[in-house]
Amino acid sequence: MSTLLADAKNLLAELIARYASQVDYLAIRLEEAEGTDIFLRGEKIETLSEGVSIGGQVRACYHGGWGFASFNHLAGLAERIEEAIAAARLVGDEETILAPVDPVQITCELLLTGTDPRKIPIIDKKRLCDRYTDILRQVDPRITTTSVRYSDSAQRILLFTSEGTILEQSWVDMEMRFAATARNGETVQTGRETTGSRKAYEDLIQLDSQVRGAAQRAVEALSLPSVKGNTYQVVIDPILSGLFVHEAFGHLSEADMAYENPDLLEVMTLGRRFGPEDLQIFDGAAPPGHRGSYLYDDEGTPATTTQLIKDGVLVGRLHSRETAGKLEETATGNARCLNYHYPPIVRMTNTWIERGKTPVQDLFTDIKEGVYARNWLGGMTNGEMFTFSAGEAWMIRNGQLAEPVRDVTLSGNVFSTLADIEAIGDDFYWDESGGCGKGGQNGLPVGCGGPSLRIRNVVVGGESA
Repeated sequence: MSTLLADAKNLLAELIARYASQVDYLAIRLEEAEGTDIFLRGEKIETLSEGVSIGGQVRACYHGGWGFASFNHLAGLAERIEEAIAAARLVGDEETILAPVDPVQITCELLLTGTDPRKIPIIDKKRLCDRYTDILRQVDPRITTTSVRYSDSAQRILLFTSEGTILEQSWVDMEMRFAATARNGETVQTGRETTGSRKAYEDLIQLDSQVRGAAQRAVEALSLPSVKGNTYQVVIDPILSGLFVHEAFGHLSEADMAYENPDLLEVMTLGRRFGPEDLQIFDGAAPPGHRGSYLYDDEGTPATTTQLIKDGVLVGRLHSRETAGKLEETATGNARCLNYHYPPIVRMTNTWIERGKTPVQDLFTDIKEGVYARNWLGGMTNGEMFTFSAGEAWMIRNGQLAEPVRDVTLSGNVFSTLADIEAIGDDFYWDESGGCGKGGQNGLPVGCGGPSLRIRNVVVGGESA
């Protein structure tokens, strides 16, 4: 722990003791972060920076009302506490209900398995970005635009609460994003790749084939026919199934979405069947080594693994202490904030569909005409509706892969789509590329995973049939 955070411990303990009696709950979170951000568009440097930030936040709850204040200087901390308390007392008009959690006094660190990126000079990180830019540009003369982004961040937090929790926790996160756009006349196609790690800098330095693949897909797509828009049987690869479970289902499992929306709460009734009997969906920060992994959330609740769907039936949801208290359920350790500027809200961690028993090659059997979609270009969700763009795709004809096609978008209703899962593959892949956005807190590291899936009745957009 830095000297600053260590010196602050006595001050935080003193302030918690002084103000705790004025509210039902009080938490002070200090944070020290350092990181690197490099962004190259073509050979032009858009961003090249290293930075350190130090700050904190105060959260106070009184009669169900919350007050929040952030700060950058310890000298004015007492005033920020008083502001948060005043705001909480102004809006509080109900009962404070927080699910019980045992206070902890612990120091923990998510250990790297290899080189800490903070030990790598920024000039070497820039050279890495240059190398990947060269790979993208050299694939084909029709590559007109490239972008490479590198980022790393190391965060160390200190959390004191009026219930007696004193938590010190630290971690390091890294991410790289690549994109190449190819043009042939009026036809424009883009290939993308993203990867991340909470393990080692080495995970980012041997990505040549992955980077080259993004550019090659963009070039190859220039000459591909567009898929004919229709409703198809579809097989999706593990990367797309991980994206699907995160974006389309995971956000609906965040309990603040449910208790703030009575209609959604009715739809997401525990015990309701959503999919086939072999469908199992989980979320949890407890599995180690992924980008959504940690030991305690930002309220000091221990990390868990929560089963959301068991044998096709909804059995759980993701909680902060407040949502768990209001719904009379158990806190799951899913209260997370991007940094000290924001209060913790209910967020996914690592979300996955468990592998099934169907050999992958058998997923294609008996499909007379369908679509096989791999990887992703982008996507969006609106409540229970989703649309995702595949990174690459092929037609399936008579149980076999046929011609490649482009401009494949998959759309539907998440609940109907879960019910339409016909088979679950025996493969599995963890995708560490996720940066999740919610409530203005964008880029929160998450992991997602899954097996290949065969789904019927999927609306596939493309050219009019």
